Amino acid sequence: MFRFPFSPTPVSAHCDLPCGVYDPAQARIEAESLKAICKKVAENDDPDFRTRAVVIKEQRSELVKHHLWVLWTDYFKPPHFEKYPNLHTLFNEATKLAGASGTKGAFDEAKADELLAKIDEIDKIFKETKKA
Repeated sequence: MFRFPFSPTPVSAHCDLPCGVYDPAQARIEAESLKAICKKVAENDDPDFRTRAVVIKEQRSELVKHHLWVLWTDYFKPPHFEKYPNLHTLFNEATKLAGASGTKGAFDEAKADELLAKIDEIDKIFKETKKA
């Protein structure tokens, strides 16, 4: 039977690891990329360029959703949702804006701006929770 050469020390953390590993900035970076892709596609009629842009835009949209879901499910806890009752709605709206009805489904800078605004709202709450 295998035995550890040391005794485990109990630890306590608000999230999966001691805080500092989660940040809405990851979603923001991908959303900024989405906005830039929309702008570049609007300025370029080359069908090959546009095809590559579709693939990259869809990948980036999935990354935005991934980063938001990680924050939603791993960082934020019930006390946060109690203190900020609109938090679930913000995440739902943000992930939908990164989905098929938003940046994933169209080259629409306005949708990218809406997504960035939602991420900003989430980030504001995130920063408030970090102060506590």
